[in-house]
Amino acid sequence: MALTIEIDHAKTRRLAAATTGQPVVPQAVKGRIRRIKWVVLLLTLSIYYITPFLRWDRGPNAPDQAVLLDFAHGRLYFFFVEIWPQDLYLVTGLLVLASTILILTNALAGRLWCGLACPQTVWTDLFLLVERLIEGDRRQRLKNLDAPLGVKRVMQIVAKHSAWLLISFATGGTLIFYFTDAPELLRSFARGDVSANALGWIAVFAGTTYGLAGFAREQVCTFMCPWPRLQGAIWDPEAFTVNYRDYRGEQRMSAKKAAELRLQGKPAGDCVDCNLCVTVCPIGIDIREGPNFACINCGLCVDACDSVMSKLGRPRGLIDYESWDNIERGRRAEPPVNRLVRPKTVGLTVACLVLTAAIVFSFMARTDAALSVQHDRDPLAVRLSDGSVRNAYTVKLLNKSSVARTYALSVSGVDAKIAIVGNDGLAPIEVPADGSEAVRVTLTAMSPREADVVFTARDETGTTILSAKDRFVER
Repeated sequence: MALTIEIDHAKTRRLAAATTGQPVVPQAVKGRIRRIKWVVLLLTLSIYYITPFLRWDRGPNAPDQAVLLDFAHGRLYFFFVEIWPQDLYLVTGLLVLASTILILTNALAGRLWCGLACPQTVWTDLFLLVERLIEGDRRQRLKNLDAPLGVKRVMQIVAKHSAWLLISFATGGTLIFYFTDAPELLRSFARGDVSANALGWIAVFAGTTYGLAGFAREQVCTFMCPWPRLQGAIWDPEAFTVNYRDYRGEQRMSAKKAAELRLQGKPAGDCVDCNLCVTVCPIGIDIREGPNFACINCGLCVDACDSVMSKLGRPRGLIDYESWDNIERGRRAEPPVNRLVRPKTVGLTVACLVLTAAIVFSFMARTDAALSVQHDRDPLAVRLSDGSVRNAYTVKLLNKSSVARTYALSVSGVDAKIAIVGNDGLAPIEVPADGSEAVRVTLTAMSPREADVVFTARDETGTTILSAKDRFVER
């Protein structure tokens, strides 16, 4: 059977919105999915607001903030992990891994990230909670849209937007904490000597939060986010997404009429067309119309429908997390088949494990120092008056640690005398903390021959040995 994923955003709701000009105003709902979403909301917000204040001892001359994006010094800190500009390949690997995990999640349960943990979803839920506490649930808020601006209504609007702005500025301020020392910046706020740059960024982030969570809401998930646009390419009919069991719900009719038909031994659909699944949807779609790219898989319609089925004494699960293949099997009166483990998910899981192993290995194998050698190009070699041949190189030592280091330089692979230009013989090379030092080195061979030459730098403790290979030429 051919399946077309609905790409129009909620045909029924869209037409209604075009007629009335009303925004999507979701109704509150209770149930197991809603409880899970509250737990995720509390967990994610707690992590976001608390993390900048966690401490992690990295030794002297290093920041002790557990998570810090120190762009001024070119460092990204995450507990025991320290990322330097030279390690951006690790960041790239993490982004690829995150994308692969997201695709794996989509193959298992659709847009589960969007419905539970996406920042847009979390902050929109928080703003909706504030709105409900101040203005009431859906019915009252719809009345407020056309209500005259009396004293009570003005107070509600002021209270709601004040709470939204407070949350927005707390969000923007917390985000700034990730880029500087959080306790010190907090003390600066208390003293009133925060820089204009910090205040500007806080205003930008606060305005973004206020606009996206307070007003754009479902428009972000439907039109601004690129993820739903990919659903046509990566949608999996065997993934457990929110679906309507139409073979059980149709034909729709009132509960009284359905009960009468069942008493007569005639078939009757469980769906009573109460429309509650639509009114609780934060995106404003009707899941009964079939798969829709705008559905974020939040599952609130599952709770809404289950509550109605429980009141009517009918089995729960008319709307549920179910694969589309099982929906079609149900239409054919076949038993459901759950295939979470299949070649696609196994392959994606293996890819995630391989990427994780590669990132861990790369991180463990890296060093906090580097040595590079560049041979002079013009000329490649100089023949001296005594018949010896001299090659010149630029040797660069990079020290990525927070303490200064001293290195002793040596060469192997060629019988040549080494000298550091401007240095007293082969005096150790001092490299400052979080810095680099470039020196000009000459190799002079009495009996020249072309060969590979290996430069070795050993620090004063003997624990760090760096090497780099180049070529010695005789002409």
